[in-house]
Amino acid sequence: MALDGAFLSMVKKELEPLVGGRVDKISQPSREEIVIALRTRGGNEKLLFSASAGSSRVHITKKSIENPKVPPMFCMLMRKHLGNGRLTGIRQDGLERILYFDFEAMNELGDMVTVTLAAEIIEIMGKHSNIIFCNEDNVIIDSIKRVDLEMSRERPVLPGMTYSYPPRGERLDFRTCTAGDIETAFESLPDGDAAKSLVKIFEGISPIAAREWVYYAAKGGDASKSDIRGETLERLAFAVEQTARECSEGKCVYTVVKDADGGLKDFSFMPILQYGGLMTTKEMSSACELLDYFYAERDSVSRMKQRSQDLYKLLQNVSERTARRLANQREELKASAERDKLKLMGDLISANLYRVEKGMSSVTVENFYEDGCPQTEIKLDPMLTPSKNMQKYYSEYRKADTAEKILTEQIAKGEEELSYIDSVFDALTRTQSEDEVNELRQELSEQGYIKSSKLKGKPPKSRPPLEFTSPDGFTVLVGRNNKQNDRLTTKTADKTDIWLHTKDITGSHVIIRAEGKETPDSTVMWAARVAAFHSRAKNSSQVPVDYVPVRFVKKPSGAKPGMVIFTNNRTLYVTPLDPNGGDYN
Repeated sequence: MALDGAFLSMVKKELEPLVGGRVDKISQPSREEIVIALRTRGGNEKLLFSASAGSSRVHITKKSIENPKVPPMFCMLMRKHLGNGRLTGIRQDGLERILYFDFEAMNELGDMVTVTLAAEIIEIMGKHSNIIFCNEDNVIIDSIKRVDLEMSRERPVLPGMTYSYPPRGERLDFRTCTAGDIETAFESLPDGDAAKSLVKIFEGISPIAAREWVYYAAKGGDASKSDIRGETLERLAFAVEQTARECSEGKCVYTVVKDADGGLKDFSFMPILQYGGLMTTKEMSSACELLDYFYAERDSVSRMKQRSQDLYKLLQNVSERTARRLANQREELKASAERDKLKLMGDLISANLYRVEKGMSSVTVENFYEDGCPQTEIKLDPMLTPSKNMQKYYSEYRKADTAEKILTEQIAKGEEELSYIDSVFDALTRTQSEDEVNELRQELSEQGYIKSSKLKGKPPKSRPPLEFTSPDGFTVLVGRNNKQNDRLTTKTADKTDIWLHTKDITGSHVIIRAEGKETPDSTVMWAARVAAFHSRAKNSSQVPVDYVPVRFVKKPSGAKPGMVIFTNNRTLYVTPLDPNGGDYN
């Protein structure tokens, strides 16, 4: 999925009414994102610029994005140069994946100058995407990604250097080309997949758009480059011309493609029919709305990962260390299972002391503990007396017996710790704000995994549990982390409320507020699906979820946060459900 130059041109049209707007605020939510709030006659709008390799783009956003406590240096630099500036123009060279945002702003001497933020120079080019800030002489002030000579000898991007345009080949513009132009361009390419050939000859066209044109030209089938001739070429040219006409008339169909599980797959500015019944599609009202919807959830997860990278590393290290320790302890426990044989050897030596002499390396005696009294060979230490050999076997038996008791206890604690770390990791993957991440830091500090001296500032403010309403009108509460799970289950919930949790899978505690009413099966089923969604099994099917009245759930003394025991439970097997739905709001 890529934001191609053609789609970017649609975004540019939607952004043009912002020209003349004043810069109100500049923020940098993450390392590779910038948000510029503009005051315009039509109201306030937020422009989101992203240079992330997996989701590079620019568009108006309606989403609320949390900013870091301290603004990064690039953000401070932009505030210095663009504070209260005015957007004077937006440019695009053909269908190149670059937009230029020209701003008029006051410099340090009080003179009005033009700066470009790429001025913003935005390059929507996958892993090479960048946000480059230039002055009126096209000299780079700075960029969100600095590229030195070791990274690129052809096109370094560093402060003080002159901005150079990315290399641009000669390709067709689908808005003006003819069938003859397409045929001529095809002749210069070797035979191969027709859609891939179209991507090579057309400027600013992504694979999904090229495949859609070929799908129409080949009447629903695949085609190679050599098949594009005669009637097929005419149909292809018609499809391209129709798309160009719809774009010029403002009749683009902004389409999101989803897989069978509702996962976001791709998007385009035209209707997508090539997948048949394998995919579903959803139409959006504008290019900016589509991009805002498509990337919102994925970027939220990515943004949180950047801010909590140290916690991910800590949890991974603790998990791996605990798993290794458990593996070693289980091996030791397996070895201690031989202790009864050690006691037997001691007993047999005791019963046959008269037959053992110092200096013997072994002795063969009758094993009277087994039927038939079979002959059993016992290894001896030649340096020890018969009595000492007997005591050695008894000593090893007692050591193995004690080790089994200790190891059994240690393994149980290790498994509990591993389960706890998994639960924190699961909660971390579902965090939606920096406060939630800091709550997890505080929890890990209280459990001894993080030194309290490393926690800065005031303790994080605890957020309320997630709250939803079932189709039957019952309130359903979902814990955000282990400490909140404890509060939800042991303090917030009433004894008659229903408690739910995925069976043997880390996840949130879920409470159905019964409020003295009988909870219908439909609400329990709905809440179970919500519990499955807020667990590590959110992408699975047939997820087991236990449910039971809260009065049967207990918190053992000394148990780690989020750990409870329960009885009288029943189990449902459900498909996870996002209670917020997958649709755009």
